[in-house]
Amino acid sequence: MKKKSISLCLAAVLLFAVLLTACGRTAGPIPAQTAAQGDYAAVSAISFTDDDGRKINIEAPCERIISLYSAHTENLYALGAGDKLIGAHSTSTYPAEAAFLDIYDYNGDPEKVIAAEPDLVLIRPFITRRSPDFISALEKAGILVVSLYPESFDEFDDYINKLAMLTGTEQKARQELAAFYGNIETITAQTRSIKDKKSIFFESTEANLRTVTPDSMPAIAIELAGGINVAADAVPVEEGSSIASFGDERILSLAEKIDVYVSQRGAMNAGGDERSIVSRPGFSTIKAIAEGKVFLINEKIISSPTFRYYKGVKELARYMYQEVMDSLDAYMKNDKATRRDFANIVVRSMHLPIYIPYSSKYYQEEHKGHTYGMFKDVPWTDVDFDYIETAVLSGYIPWEKGSEGEYFKPDEPVTREELAQAIFIMGEFSGKNSNYEIADLSECNNTRIVQTLVDNGVFVLKDGCFEPDKEVTMQEIVDALLFVK
Repeated sequence: MKKKSISLCLAAVLLFAVLLTACGRTAGPIPAQTAAQGDYAAVSAISFTDDDGRKINIEAPCERIISLYSAHTENLYALGAGDKLIGAHSTSTYPAEAAFLDIYDYNGDPEKVIAAEPDLVLIRPFITRRSPDFISALEKAGILVVSLYPESFDEFDDYINKLAMLTGTEQKARQELAAFYGNIETITAQTRSIKDKKSIFFESTEANLRTVTPDSMPAIAIELAGGINVAADAVPVEEGSSIASFGDERILSLAEKIDVYVSQRGAMNAGGDERSIVSRPGFSTIKAIAEGKVFLINEKIISSPTFRYYKGVKELARYMYQEVMDSLDAYMKNDKATRRDFANIVVRSMHLPIYIPYSSKYYQEEHKGHTYGMFKDVPWTDVDFDYIETAVLSGYIPWEKGSEGEYFKPDEPVTREELAQAIFIMGEFSGKNSNYEIADLSECNNTRIVQTLVDNGVFVLKDGCFEPDKEVTMQEIVDALLFVK
């Protein structure tokens, strides 16, 4: 998606805030007619023109949907219409349940889609250009094909509203859009008053070291996050593209100005990881690289038109302003800590980028440990989903596997021994020549870890006891993490 004007985005934020709060009213109904149309619109419950110019005119929401674009799939789940999906493209891996839908490919045999008898196939204009014969075969078979893709950030609402009309989820769409803009405004409010604005170079592809155009989604995200795009004058590689030419010479000419270096990863850019970036000739002179401010970001949350885009904005803000975005002030209190508190504190304290699988084949692979998104008690809609997944997949917080699946137990308390295990994994602690005598050491599951941390002053004994099962407070977790270097 591209941007027409950042002011329009902020205006949208304010508009939703007004609609939600003024006089206790909620946002008004989504209009059935969203584009200039002919008389056909007057006789149908759902009428609009799709992004390939088709006049869509149906009497009721669709119930059997195949999505051939991952963003459509993800957004349908967010709208509460995931149960209407009977199939999706192989790149649809979020939420996790989408990865287990029947797979359909626009490069394959259209007869497979036709045989599934969907009442709607969702595509985007790229697919029409890429596989016109495939789309033509579906339409000749009488299948409704709808092509949607927001070409600008300002078109996101209209795109979501059309998905909502097709699935009968208009009310949910209003709620999700309001939450989406509210989340973005929360981020911009956190960084708005920061005087020392950071400059970012955003690498879109390792090939030719390209960046993004000023009106692209990543560029908008940089601005929303409170940053400065050092490549704001980049020129698109071709008309209509969000990818822009740049090259190593121009990057190196800005070496002293680049505070943060971000590389997009995913299908669009398979290269450009931290190691390869740092090892490039001359790149050690770049300020961000010299200061260890090189980060990766998944294209799914920064370049894809989904509700997760605000998470991409937040990640950029975290990369630039860790002291603000990862503040532990809210956890510096003596309330008993839950495991979800623990995950939040760990991710913030360690400044861990949120974990998101890069490969579309992730769920086809076998994982020895926890599988992303598969906790029975932490759904993808959980407010702490990202931080819990990140803390667990980083190996810092344990989880349990039961007969019915994987469990995190987010609202259970944290014990001193659980905290000790995490601190030991995160830090570098060596044994001491002299050891404290711990009266209840035999009651600990990992005596070496407890002994080492007590000897290093991380934990204080009470009457000579470690008390491994004692529940800790949020402040105690914060204090213990101060020993992690």
